[in-house]
Amino acid sequence: MSNKTKRTHSIQVRLSDEEYEAFNRKFTASGMKSRSDFFRHMIFKGYIVKFNDDDLKELLKLARTISNNFNQVAVRANSGGKVYPEDISALREGVEKLWQPLRFFQSQLMNLHH
Repeated sequence: MSNKTKRTHSIQVRLSDEEYEAFNRKFTASGMKSRSDFFRHMIFKGYIVKFNDDDLKELLKLARTISNNFNQVAVRANSGGKVYPEDISALREGVEKLWQPLRFFQSQLMNLHH
């Protein structure tokens, strides 16, 4: 679609105050000069990505577990205690559990561009 296309149709969209503020923030962040151009760009070139709340909660749970385990090992190391190879293995295992779904998610997002 070129900018020289004659546009004879309009769409009216009602937004709540919060939605309008969010739209304006995104428009401003886009650096575009025209709200109409921004809106058209989002319609024709944008993507809608649905996040599964349960999957996101599971990722957050994994991240918290890894963070807690890391902190426990760090506290022990900082207080002069010993860090065991099993500690490092458990941390690596936890990080890998977190990266697996993140890599899958990344691959899904990358497929949107093809």
